[in-house]
Amino acid sequence: MALTVNDVDRFEASRPRLQAIAYRLLGSASDAEDAVQDTFLRWQAADVDRIEVPEAWLTKVVTNLCLNQLTSARARRETYVGQWLPEPLLAGDPMLGPADTVEQRESVSYAVLALMERLSPNERAVYVLRGAFDYPHRRIAEILDVSEAACQQIYHRAKKHVAEGRARTEVGEAAARRIVGEFLEAATSGRTEPLVRLLTDDSVSIGDGGGKVPARATAFEGAIAVAKFMRGLFKPGKAKRNLVGGSPEVYAATANNTPALVVVLDGRVIGVMCLEITAEGIAAFRSQVNPDKLERATRRWAVSDHGEPLLNAF
Repeated sequence: MALTVNDVDRFEASRPRLQAIAYRLLGSASDAEDAVQDTFLRWQAADVDRIEVPEAWLTKVVTNLCLNQLTSARARRETYVGQWLPEPLLAGDPMLGPADTVEQRESVSYAVLALMERLSPNERAVYVLRGAFDYPHRRIAEILDVSEAACQQIYHRAKKHVAEGRARTEVGEAAARRIVGEFLEAATSGRTEPLVRLLTDDSVSIGDGGGKVPARATAFEGAIAVAKFMRGLFKPGKAKRNLVGGSPEVYAATANNTPALVVVLDGRVIGVMCLEITAEGIAAFRSQVNPDKLERATRRWAVSDHGEPLLNAF
C-alpha cells in the first residue's frame, strides 16, 4: 500500500530513536542506517492503518533486523583482520541518542559498546532496550518473543557481564579536556615515567585498523607496555609522516561520551582514540584508525566547532 504523507512523517519522527537503538545494537553507524532503511521498507509494505502502536511495531522490526545482522556479523568478525572496535561517533551526532541518565550515556560509551561484544544477541537487545530506552520488560519480551520472566533474567545477566568488564568514571567536558591534555603532554615528553603515572596498572591499548591501516593484532597490556607504546606513537618521524601522508593535527574532543583524541589530516579524520577514565587513572585506550569506520566522523567534524589543535603530530 502507498504511504500517505502522514505515514511517512510518523516514520521520520521515529527515525532518530530507531537509529540510536540500531547503533547500540550493531556498533556501526553505517549498518544502523541500513537497518533503519530496511525498517522503512517494511513500514512501506505494511498495512499501517492496522498497526495500533507504530512505535512498538517499528522498534520490534528494527530490533529483529539487528539481531539477524548480529548473528552474521559474529561470523564475519572471526575473519576480521586484527582487533574489532565499534565505529566512533563524535559529540553532537544525533545517532548517540538520549543522554539524560547515566545508563543512557554509558550504553553508548566506547568502552561499553566494546564490552557488549561479549553478550549474546538477545542479551545485547535487552540491555539496550531496557537500560538506554527504559522499555518495560513486558514490551521487550514481546519484541523478542520470550517470557517476561526470561527477559528479566537476560537483563540481569547482561548487566552483570558488562559491569564485570568495566570500572568507568564519568567526567565532564572540562575535566576530559584536561585529562587529554595531560596525557598528550606526557606522551610527547619522550619519557615513559610521566605516562606510567597517568595509567592504571592493568591499562590496555587496543587498535582497529581493519587490515587497511597498520595496527597491532593484539592489545598492549600493563602500564609499562602501554606507556612505551604511546611514547613511540607520538614520537615524530619521517616514516610516520610518509605513512599518513603528512603531519596531522591532534584535537581534544569527546566521542561516544568519552574523552578522546581526534587526529585530522587535511580535514579528514584519520584516527579517534577514546580514553577510558577511572578513579585510579586511564584504564584503556581504544583507537579506531580503519578508514571505513571514520567516514561519518569526518562528516561530523566538517560541521562542528572543534577549536584549536593541541598538537601537530609527527
